[in-house]
Amino acid sequence: MTELLVEFTLQLAVILLVAKIFGELFERMGQSSVLGELIAGMVIGPYALGSINLPFFGKLFPIAEQVGGHVSALPVSPELYIFAQIGAVILLFLVGLETDAKMFIKYGLKALGVAIGGVVLPFFLGAWGTVMFGFAESMFDGPAMFMGAIMVATSVGITARVLSDIYKLDTSEGVSILAAAVIDDVLGILVLALVLSMGSGEGGVSWAQLGLIGAKAVGFIGVVFILGLLFAKKLSRLLLKLQGKTYVALAAALCFLIAALAEEFGLAMIIGAYLTGVILSVTELGHELEEKLVWVAHIIVPVFFAVMGMLVNFQAMLSALAFGLVITLFAIVGKIIGCGLPALFSGFNFLGSLRIGFGMLPRGEVALIVAGVGLAAGVINQEIFGVSIMMTIITTLMAPLILVPLFKINKPGLRQAAEQAAAPQTVVEPAFTWNAGENTLDLYQENLVLVLKAADYNVVEEEGGRLVELMHNEDKGKYITLKREDKKLAVDCSQSALDDVNLAAVNAQNKAVALVSSFANPGTV
Repeated sequence: MTELLVEFTLQLAVILLVAKIFGELFERMGQSSVLGELIAGMVIGPYALGSINLPFFGKLFPIAEQVGGHVSALPVSPELYIFAQIGAVILLFLVGLETDAKMFIKYGLKALGVAIGGVVLPFFLGAWGTVMFGFAESMFDGPAMFMGAIMVATSVGITARVLSDIYKLDTSEGVSILAAAVIDDVLGILVLALVLSMGSGEGGVSWAQLGLIGAKAVGFIGVVFILGLLFAKKLSRLLLKLQGKTYVALAAALCFLIAALAEEFGLAMIIGAYLTGVILSVTELGHELEEKLVWVAHIIVPVFFAVMGMLVNFQAMLSALAFGLVITLFAIVGKIIGCGLPALFSGFNFLGSLRIGFGMLPRGEVALIVAGVGLAAGVINQEIFGVSIMMTIITTLMAPLILVPLFKINKPGLRQAAEQAAAPQTVVEPAFTWNAGENTLDLYQENLVLVLKAADYNVVEEEGGRLVELMHNEDKGKYITLKREDKKLAVDCSQSALDDVNLAAVNAQNKAVALVSSFANPGTV
């Protein structure tokens, strides 16, 4: 036991060291740190440097060939994989806390169309491609059906981290992607159940069982939301009466409880964690948790992405290269068109639809888990499993590379917002200015954005804190721009937003001045 503990601790140390260095390097190159952490895992994983025998230590990341009495579909140890999943749970809990719950509900119907499109087209392309390359005789054969199921998967964790890094979680596209990913998880469970049922020796599909699985998943989400609406604010007030260290621990316990229940009801744990965060996001407790848990996430979450990179088997990827490249192309087209077209017809413009399509692109650990089920059941062989890994890693790496530039384009993703933005409107420039030191301005600007968000404004563009653009969620003619330069904050806005700016400026200034005064006079309250 001691030897196992030492090995696990050493592995965590190496993963954190390399993952954070790679993440920092990629951030300096203008990319998301997720990309660096994934590549770090590929470099030090069991299929690369991790397989080298080191003096005194041996192989740092040996391939885990067995888990208990069963052959493992994952190359890392169960302990490391479980720790990584805890990182994913914390990540999605934080993502939920950062999500605008009102927008989540508002874009739920749009997300349903996006999720359905992201299931139907990728499934068809995956099954058809498997038949085309001779790995199955028909689209209803086990291997073809399983490849379709693998193509359906969406890993919300990777996209969520990218959106969080660039402050786009609460945009219309960001919320739609996350809502669609939750629905996609339910549909993916049904697809997997259907494939397993057809692949079994019983020769038929148990529609009653499929209906039961779907009812359990949808029912769980519904019950969690209803309980959240009824008790979230009461729970918030109760926990905030306790010390910070206590209410953070209890909230985390609630997150883990709902995550575990989600898994029991056929959903992924990360979906349960995300729902918990969304429910608490409307409470004062949610804002407190967001500030306190972010440092925990900086330690645990990089392990999750590094471990995902470690799952890449380069040899298996190369054994069926042509098939893998075509399936990868189908996987990209399937999500971009399958999710992008419904988004285009539900109020998003071309840019917004592209953002949603690429946001639903990464397969991540979800596809690997589905592929592992197929391999363990003997439905797919090592070649198809290798192709699944190739498709997974390429789509997972593509998402951060393309999403970041798409969101840097300073244009709204909603068709109505774009049309209103293009229409000639009276602009008050500047509506308000404030001169102060950089630290005071940082504090004031942060408070101003929070006050405007409370007034139903949403951040649509942010460039390193020097330029922040906000737009009203309902009245798209109301938009506000915050500009920082030479120890001055200037606020421009449309004529219709002028009253909101004046009120928000007073409230934010009072908060900032009060806080600065408390720093200068620690004895005052």
